[in-house]
Amino acid sequence: MTTSEKDGSGSSPPSGDDFRGSPPPHDSLADPNAPQFDQGISLSPETQLHRGLKSRHIQFLALGGAIGTGLFVGSGAILREVGPVPLWLGYLSMMGVVFCVMNVIAEMSTYLPLKGITLPYFTSRYVDESLAFAAGWNYWYAYSVLVAAEATAGGILLDYWDSGVPNWVWVLVILVVILILNIIAVGVFGEAEFWFASIKFLTIMGLIIVGIVIMCGGGPNHDAVGFRYWRDPGAFNEFIVPGSAGRFLAYWNAFIKAGFSFITSPELIGLAAGEAVAPRRNLPKAARRFLWRLAIFYGVSSLIVGCLVPYTNTRLLSNEGNANASPWVIGIENAGIGVLSHIINAAILTSAWSAGNAFLYSGSRVLFSMAQHGHAPKIFGKTTRRGVPWVAVLATWAFGCLAFLNASSSGAQVFAWLMNLSTISGYVAWIVVMITYLRFRKAMVWKGLLDTLPFRTPLQPYLTWFILGVVTLLTLTNGFPIFTAKRWNVSDFLAAYITLPAFALLYLGHKVVYRGPWVKPVGDIDVITGKQEMDDLTAADEDPVPKNVLQRIWFWIA
Repeated sequence: MTTSEKDGSGSSPPSGDDFRGSPPPHDSLADPNAPQFDQGISLSPETQLHRGLKSRHIQFLALGGAIGTGLFVGSGAILREVGPVPLWLGYLSMMGVVFCVMNVIAEMSTYLPLKGITLPYFTSRYVDESLAFAAGWNYWYAYSVLVAAEATAGGILLDYWDSGVPNWVWVLVILVVILILNIIAVGVFGEAEFWFASIKFLTIMGLIIVGIVIMCGGGPNHDAVGFRYWRDPGAFNEFIVPGSAGRFLAYWNAFIKAGFSFITSPELIGLAAGEAVAPRRNLPKAARRFLWRLAIFYGVSSLIVGCLVPYTNTRLLSNEGNANASPWVIGIENAGIGVLSHIINAAILTSAWSAGNAFLYSGSRVLFSMAQHGHAPKIFGKTTRRGVPWVAVLATWAFGCLAFLNASSSGAQVFAWLMNLSTISGYVAWIVVMITYLRFRKAMVWKGLLDTLPFRTPLQPYLTWFILGVVTLLTLTNGFPIFTAKRWNVSDFLAAYITLPAFALLYLGHKVVYRGPWVKPVGDIDVITGKQEMDDLTAADEDPVPKNVLQRIWFWIA
């Protein structure tokens, strides 16, 4: 453990602030002088017991957010631009970033899974109120744009059947369905998301098996494509410039764009922490299983899809692309399996609904929490009798109506804009999350509480520092292609970078109005409030005991 990690100045904490040994008395947790951000968080035991999301709900909520149209449709756009090897390497690299982000969120959320928490709450508590204010609005904006992106992709997929129905009608249907699911009580929402994500789980596993069969020549045409397209037209589509530089830029472009598939997905576990049953047992389990499932789905599927379709295929998603934009559907059709392509397209369509469902849930909870903490108008804090923040849900859903831009531009072009907007917002959010974790960990070390963490992950804090640098670089270079010859486009530039000045304006504006230090002194960071309540909740929890082999298998899966 480094000296700098112990405190902010390299010195040891004064004895009066050192909580080594026993925590402060339970009564101190209800200090009336607690900071403003605690006023929206309930610490009463009765409130903490009202939790509706089980382990399988949490796992599939995060999985539903990660396995969406980024994998099924967006991967085709990346493949067309850069080729199969950069596509695969880009996804593998992004999974390393997600591994770190998921771990730090799980550590903080498992320690204090208080009812009503969001990640901006942790930022306010451990770093700075102004940064939390900007981060909260950035999250809400990102989730709202993702709702629109998923609805747009769903419209593209529905156009596959060439029904003659206008695209905007399909977009409206998708948006209405996810609105209804989010207005219903959280338990019903959790069940709907569980079954949505289950369909995606089965779909991607089926696609991986079918892809391997096609590669080996098991399709109706008995054409063993193998790695043929890695040789012709090639493993790399050199990007912008020829040679090794072009191959590296192809990889970096794929790395940047792969982020869309994962953006805000790790945060879904953190957002669900306050509504999770037995959070200190279920959150670590959900985090671990999310990571290895993600490795299988994205690592294997991104390799296979680059073998099924050459990057020169004109049906891959582009500004001129058509409804056959999913590379999986194209690969299955090329193998001569006509009927299966319709089944797969329908299953992929549920991924748009599922991801949109999860993002609307998350965005509304962020807006609701901001209203509770005074960072948004109080009207967004209104709830139904069952506790659903219906005003926040409607506001987030309304912003998702950006998907109706399809009425004036191509679905592929709108999807590309929304991909850029949400990706850069997601990268900014991850930067804030990692800064928050580093301050949280420093405070835990300062107060001698690091060993009390119920969930700890490897290579910390060094991995977080490294990934923080990587994500910062990805953020700054997000739109690098538009600065090259013949690629400049004002709308693409705004989509790539408008989030950065907007975030800075929110942060600096709040700082000017409310003043205060740039960063809380490490000795002033509160890592105690709420700990006793969560310890009590954990003590009352009993691990479920499987009664037979089938239950043992089910507990392992869910």
